[in-house]
Amino acid sequence: MNTMKAWVVAVAAALWPVAVQSAEPAANTNATLVYFDAASNATFDPLEPQSNSSVAQAALMAAYDSLVKLTDAGEPIPGLALSWRYNADLTEFTMTLRPGVTFHDGVKLDAAAVARNFDRAIGLGTRAGAATIETMSQIAAVEVQGSDTVRLKLKGPNGQMPYLLAGQPGMMVSPGSMTGDAFGGSLKLVGAGPYRIKSYEPSIRTFYERFDTYWDGAEGRPRALEHHYVPDGRARLNAVRSGQAHMALLDTRQIPDAKAAGLAVQVNQKNVIQDIYLNQDRDTIGNLKVRQAFMYALDRAALAEGIGGGVSQPTAQAFGPSSPMYDADFETIYPFDQAKARALLAEAGYKDGVDITWLVLNGSEYRLVAEAVQAMVGEVGIRVKLEVIDLSQYQVFRIPPKRGDVMMGRWGGRADPLQTFQELTGTGGSVNAGKAAVPEIDSLIGEARRLDPADPKRMVVLKRLARLTTEQIGHIGLMTRPNVFMYKPGCISGMTPYLPAGSDRFNNVKLSASCK
Repeated sequence: MNTMKAWVVAVAAALWPVAVQSAEPAANTNATLVYFDAASNATFDPLEPQSNSSVAQAALMAAYDSLVKLTDAGEPIPGLALSWRYNADLTEFTMTLRPGVTFHDGVKLDAAAVARNFDRAIGLGTRAGAATIETMSQIAAVEVQGSDTVRLKLKGPNGQMPYLLAGQPGMMVSPGSMTGDAFGGSLKLVGAGPYRIKSYEPSIRTFYERFDTYWDGAEGRPRALEHHYVPDGRARLNAVRSGQAHMALLDTRQIPDAKAAGLAVQVNQKNVIQDIYLNQDRDTIGNLKVRQAFMYALDRAALAEGIGGGVSQPTAQAFGPSSPMYDADFETIYPFDQAKARALLAEAGYKDGVDITWLVLNGSEYRLVAEAVQAMVGEVGIRVKLEVIDLSQYQVFRIPPKRGDVMMGRWGGRADPLQTFQELTGTGGSVNAGKAAVPEIDSLIGEARRLDPADPKRMVVLKRLARLTTEQIGHIGLMTRPNVFMYKPGCISGMTPYLPAGSDRFNNVKLSASCK
């Protein structure tokens, strides 16, 4: 057993998976649900770049409803848009709005309000988040047809609109919030979701109140919700143990500690992976042989065993085993082989090793994984320098002046697999700091975009993309990463796994009557 594997296996000692499914107890609707999260929201503007991260979605979805909703499994269903339809060639997308919806400030949702949101998003141009830029770049014109109908004329065939408008680009804010050039910190935080924002301290705390006239009902929800940003896993564990918080996100390696403290542990398996994003404009990581050396230097099984807490699985691809896009054959393309890694580095012109800068997001688990990988690849001559940044600052990896050669994040997946390739491996993607690994990736993304999701040809193209991305190393997958929550037994219900994003939704979470 090599040195690194011995270390991570030692870390794994006494870890085991625990999954607790809460019954549906009577709800305490007069209490404030306090949640300690490992992720923060540096802004509450859905269109701001820092809102693009999938880990920012839980906080946003509580306040802002989108035109299209996604089920927990990722299927588009009516949201603020009651129905929608395409024309025959997928160049027009027409939505009929849900009647009787009001924003938190009492303003009515109508076609003019939706058009105002699109005008703002289009007007932001490159200042907006990548998902918004991608969506708005497809729209040639926005047409208001009466009070309840909006038609989007598209620049070309695009079958993705129901998925795109279920995310940040489809989150509607009140027209009264969009005064002047309101953006980011200057935007008034008024949505149409189940909770309204009472107060907000960026990257510290958000306090919500239940919106009792929410169009989909308010039954069973707590009176208020507090979302706290606490990057240290031990502090989150202690907060639940002491009663300071009702619920918190748990680091997987702390599962035994939470169980020993008598806490309930809920494992939400998701289509989420710990993934290394690459800047392939760099001479080093842009060299395929260097990327191949990195892949062969990784003992993913040891990482998953030592850090994954018994609930993670090793994976080299962008999809976990729960996804229909997962292909077990891809896991054999780059097996753990240190001798092969050293040989590839020499072939790439780095016989004495290579230096790589890694931006590390400031969270206890991110740091642990980064340090483990640093030691692992260091054994073959890949010298990784770690630079810690705040979680909310992840955009510095891809926005000029770009920092770092690589950055690891929890890739939260997307309901539409095509969005994963667009954002993760396509040129200009939300976490892709450079060019695509090979030009064919961009070509296949464009081909899939022009197909209806129901067209069987689309899946054929997506499968080709999946293999090409793995073979050419458009990113470096490490292991799956479920969300693990802890709370006092019997206190929490309704925290169901939400597969389209890295965060789970708080929209329907309830606090039991026995919990204060």
